[in-house]
This record gives sequence, structure tokens and C-alpha cells, in this order.
Amino acid sequence: MIYDPASSNPLAGNPLANRADMRHALTDLFDPLLPYFSEGNARVRIDGAGAHFDRAAADLEGFARPLWGLAPLGAGGGDFRHWARYAEGLANGVDPKHPEYWGTVNGRDQRMVELAALGFALALVPEKIWEPLDQRARDNLITYLKHARTFDYADNNWKFFRIFVDIALDRLGASFDRSLTERYLNELDGFYIADGWYRDGDVRRIDHYIPFAMHFYGLIYSKLVNDDRSERYRERAMLFARDFRHWFASDGATIPFGRSLTYRFACAGFWSALAFADVEALPWGEIKGLCLRHLRWWADKPIAHRDGTLPIGFAYPNLLMSENYNSAGSPYWAFKAFLPLALPETHPFWMAEEKSLENEPAIIPQRHPGMVLMRSKADVAALSSGQENQQMRFGAEKYSKFAYSARYGFSVESDERIFAGAAFDSMLAFSDDGLHYRVRETNEEAKLAGDTLYAKWLPYPDVTVETWLVPAAPWHIRLHRITTPRPLQTAEGGFAIARRDLEADTLVSIADAAYVIGEEDFSGILDLGSTIKRQGIAQKAPPNTNLIASKTLVPQLRGTIPAGETTLVSAVLAEKDTSTVDHAWTKPPARPDIDALRALVQNKGITVSAIEAPGRLP
Repeated sequence: MIYDPASSNPLAGNPLANRADMRHALTDLFDPLLPYFSEGNARVRIDGAGAHFDRAAADLEGFARPLWGLAPLGAGGGDFRHWARYAEGLANGVDPKHPEYWGTVNGRDQRMVELAALGFALALVPEKIWEPLDQRARDNLITYLKHARTFDYADNNWKFFRIFVDIALDRLGASFDRSLTERYLNELDGFYIADGWYRDGDVRRIDHYIPFAMHFYGLIYSKLVNDDRSERYRERAMLFARDFRHWFASDGATIPFGRSLTYRFACAGFWSALAFADVEALPWGEIKGLCLRHLRWWADKPIAHRDGTLPIGFAYPNLLMSENYNSAGSPYWAFKAFLPLALPETHPFWMAEEKSLENEPAIIPQRHPGMVLMRSKADVAALSSGQENQQMRFGAEKYSKFAYSARYGFSVESDERIFAGAAFDSMLAFSDDGLHYRVRETNEEAKLAGDTLYAKWLPYPDVTVETWLVPAAPWHIRLHRITTPRPLQTAEGGFAIARRDLEADTLVSIADAAYVIGEEDFSGILDLGSTIKRQGIAQKAPPNTNLIASKTLVPQLRGTIPAGETTLVSAVLAEKDTSTVDHAWTKPPARPDIDALRALVQNKGITVSAIEAPGRLP
């Protein structure tokens, strides 16, 4: 190839095995931003793509987010040659008379988000960005921070942002209304469920914001502030670690699930924050392994532009999967992974030998997020029911699929009018005109009974679906009981795998089954005795829909259901082993008894925690 997209990845070739490697990774990721600093150093604008907030706030985002990694680097004695640039930019950004002024906070504002990074840096390395300022710049900065904190913040993890501003104000000796700090700390406690799990507000979703926001900020707080709440944050993090470790595959990949996945290796931020806060929630070797293996997973992915900057996307540049609050600077929340750089080389996190997780069970039910995790040699997949997000773009794909995989990710659709050509990986879609379609967006009920998930949902107001998800490793089974007053076309997909050029893959479509074989992977879906006949389809999904592979193949089952009651039963299998077609594929699981599943849920089912929130707008 003339150009290998992965070669411009700043992490490429870095062994990421120790503190020196992590320091190099951080500076290698930061240096490509230097040409995009403004003349007065207060703004960083990488490209012209827009977010829902104004350009000044987006430019502040590009300036501030790297500080989540740069501040720990400075605190740990690492070499960084551009602190003067940050001090100058900070002074100009808060100066109303300077042309690069960030703009005044006025109501709920993206600037509130980015000021948390500034608060963190001011608390951690004041000698780098506070002490160099003259008195006028210091006064402007204090005024700017105090003004911002007078407004109400969003009713979710945003409440931590004012707390971080307040920590900085306290460290800098400023006077402010501390009752506002206490109020937000109490309200954040109201989002706590149990067993280390939070909600990100009063909503029906429990995603990566729990580790890389709620716990991340709580653990930093516990390090910077000495009070009773700090101990509670540490205790909750220790509980959460026991569950969250199961979201990571042996190669370091984590399950992509939910929104804001363009923050990429921020998903390691929880493990980094445990180290920063000196919380040995798991043996240090396991925490170190979870953190560094995750960083290494990204090193061979085409996650950067040719100049080394990080675009919006996940494993490759992809605006399609973005949120409306993603600007060009958004991906640099990934720097949350670099908190351990604040630690001395003698810290047990750095001294420990990396360890893989030991004695991991193959099936792990998790009531709070409404998941049943299935671990295998090369993957960890989560069967899922009970979550929703009806406010964000592609919320159904990000929260309401039947399964999510660390290896195969998930896909967002590119056109709501191509029922015949859509991906529908790990979804059941309905169409009444062969053009438009409906999928699961939310649930009326969601229960966990042992390792079986149950959900009741309505794709149309007059159509009811009951779904049972059952692990049958290496397969999983989906049973749907559908009641509809009219005929509907249906399509149900398995996992999406990478598609090669030059038609090099194997695509098999037969009655009641379909499978695809790529360079390394097998994916198939098999009908287990539905009350209608379905045809297998090896779907070439639209490009740039999957988060991990830019072109994918998805095995599907398609058929028309009549008015009345229909039962669809599928078995789904995907493995990193092309010989699966001759082995596991030939030994499908037995069709479950629907009456037995109903009795199981009725007698032993407990409501999934995620659905217990009202699900109001944040």
C-alpha cells in the first residue's frame, strides 16, 4: 500500500509497557495539535466540522481537553515544553478584551464542561499555569470561574464540573459560596444505585459514563479532597471494579456501548483513576494490565488523520456515529487514560507486573446495566435489555440492540429508508411498507432471571414484542413472541464482521440460515424453529456503519409475519476462527421452551436497575 492508515496512529509501535512508554504516547498524541493553536494560544481548531455549541466553545474544548493528560504528566515530573503556551492561552481566553476570549458563560453551556479540565489542572499543577500569570490575568480567571459556577449545570455527571472548578478556587485561595458545592455533591449521591453502579442522571442508561465520568471524577475528588465523601467514592469504586473488569476482552478491547465512544481510550480512565487515587480495587498487576492492554488495543487501528490528530470516530474516522455535541476537539477526552503519569515510578501501579484476569467465569449476569456477559478466548459480548436513549442520535443502535461485542462492536444505520439494505446487526427490525422500519428503542419491562434476560417492547403502538435472550456459549439464543394486527416484514441480524475487498469472503444464504466467513472471523444466524419460514441473507452492510470495521458483512434472517401471534427463534454465533463453520456451527443449541422461559422470569425475574429510572430528558 502507498499509505497505511494505521501508520499515522501516534500509538503505533509503542510497546506501552511502562511509565516512559505512556509518557511518549501522551506527547506523541499531543504534538500533532500544535499547528492548530491560535496565535494567542487560547484556541485549538482542528477542522471546520461543527457541534451544536458555538465555535468559541469548540475551540476551548480543543485547548482544554488535553489537560486531562498533560496535568498528570506535569505533576509526575514529565517533560512538556509547552506550558508557557498554555499559560498564555489561559490568560487570553479569560480576557474579555482579547480577540481570543472564550465567551461568557450564559446558562447551561459547553464551556462548563471544559472548565472542569482547567480546574483539575489548576489544582494539580498551579506552578505551570497559575503562577506564571500576572495579577490582571489571575483576576480575570477567578472572575470567569466564579461567574460560570453561578449557573445550573445539567442534571448528570456535569455536576462534577462545578465541583472541579470549586476545588481549583479553593486551592487558589478565592472566596465562593461553598454551599453550592455541597448541594451538587449531595445530588450526585442521588444517582448512586448500589454495588458501585450509578446512573448518569435520572435516565434509563448505564454506560461508559459510569466509569469514565462518575467514578473517574469521584476518584480524583477522593485524592484532592480529604473528607468522608472521599472514602465513599473509593469504596464504591472498589465494588464497581469487580463488575467492570468483565467488560474487557483478553486483548484489551472493551465492549463499545452507548454514546460518546469517540472518546476512545477514555474507557481506560477508570483503571487510571484507581491508580491516581491509590485504590487497589483489584491486584495492582490486574489494574495495570487492564489499563495498558486497552491502550495497546488502539495502537494498530487507523484512529488518526495523516497529521496525527484524532478525528471523530471509534476505530477509524466516522462522523456518522457522532453525537451532536462532538466537535473536532471532543476526542481528546481520551487523555483521561493518562492519569497514572502523575504517579512516581515507585508507585505499586508501575512496579507491578502486568497480570491478566484470573478465573474469569464464562457467563456473568449484571442486573444494574441489564446485561449478561459472555466471555470467550477472543471476545466478550453482552446480551442487553433494559436501557434506552431516545434523545441522542442513533440511540436505538447505541443502547437497545440485543448484543454488543468487544470484537465486533455494533453498527449505526445510515438511512432509515433502506429496510432491504440495512445492517440490523443484533437487532430485529419490522417494516410495513418494505422501505421504512422500526426496531427496539425502549422497553416497557426488562427483567433478569439467572442468566436469562426478558424484555417487553413496542416497535409500533399496536405491535407488542416479548424477547428472551439466553446464553448458550458459544452461541446465544433469541426468542421473540410478537403480536401484531397486520402483516409485517421482519429482518434479524447476527454480528457484523469485517469485509474484505475483491469479494474474498464467503457468503452463504439458505433457507433458515445465513453465515459469512472473513479473513479471521465467522458469523452466522440460524432459525431454531420459528412459526414462520425465514430466508437467510448474507448482507453487505452500508459502509462506515460499524464502529470497528468500515466495511462489514452481517448474516440475517428475513421473513413476513402474519397478523396475530408469531414466535421467532434464532441462534447466533460469531467467533474469531474461520473453522467454526465445521465445528460449533454444526452443533447448534436446542430450541428453548417458551413456557419454561415465561415461568423462569415470573418466578425468579428481578427488574433491571437501568429501567427503574423514569427516563426523563436530562
